Amino acid sequence: MTRLAFLWDQSRCISCGACIAACNAANYDSSTTPNVSWRWIRTNIRRIELAEGQRPMLYLIQCQHCENPPCVTVCPTGASYKDSNGLVKINYDLCIGCRYCMVACPYDARWFNEYIWAPVKCMGEECQRRISRGEAPVCVASCPAGARDFGDLDDPNSSISRRLAESRYIKLLENMGTNPKYYVVVGP
Repeated sequence: MTRLAFLWDQSRCISCGACIAACNAANYDSSTTPNVSWRWIRTNIRRIELAEGQRPMLYLIQCQHCENPPCVTVCPTGASYKDSNGLVKINYDLCIGCRYCMVACPYDARWFNEYIWAPVKCMGEECQRRISRGEAPVCVASCPAGARDFGDLDDPNSSISRRLAESRYIKLLENMGTNPKYYVVVGP
């Protein structure tokens, strides 16, 4: 069985924004039209800076491709679903634009694209094409610091499995019971 997942190594990230720019270029044709849901650019990655505490913290948030995705549970048409590789996707032929999935997601990882009148999220169409060809998503491929990884959790020899075995990591909002597959590495 394949369970695809993302890794973001917060301790390696240099905050350059290459992953965000690459997502915008690949999946939204470098659109400068704002994403009104997030008040951000059209990309599937949000940059959140927390200034509270002893030092500023940066988080890059995107779809967590949860094992128990609430967005799938609430979807009245079956448009939100998990594919055979464990990725959470949207079938736009079934989506009615009700936005229940946006409300259900505890990560606020979906945004509403008014041009197609539907929610969108990671992975965009270009990243899905890249994965079908055996390539990495653009956020992973564009990271100059090697702070991102993507791969099969069920393959102990995959890069992501090896990095997780050697690292300390957290999963965001784990108490929500979603079992996210977006790992935030916080150190060796």
